[in-house]
Amino acid sequence: MKMESINELTSQEDWQNVWKRSMDSPILVYKHSTSCLISARAFKQLKTFQKSGEDEIDCYMVKVIENRRVSNEIAKDTNISHKSPQILLIDKQQVVWNTSHWKITEKRIRKEVR
Repeated sequence: MKMESINELTSQEDWQNVWKRSMDSPILVYKHSTSCLISARAFKQLKTFQKSGEDEIDCYMVKVIENRRVSNEIAKDTNISHKSPQILLIDKQQVVWNTSHWKITEKRIRKEVR
């Protein structure tokens, strides 16, 4: 399912495909809580980044409440403890940057992606 230009991960198979894809090009994975106002603000920052089109990078989102198994698998595969909201920049199956909560801003995402 596509939301704006951000693809939603709804199954472990979706995640495994994206994880493998990171071997070819960097990806952004955003962990989103649909019941959290901080998460809503962070998601807006990610959408603003994505809409600008200045940086070409595939973006993915997992709704952590609705897709807990996918969220847990991401934490296991990346070896990064779960938080939400949380964003991970992954290149070649390595997390090269991650942050959470109020630190998720369009400016910081852009800086790290470049």
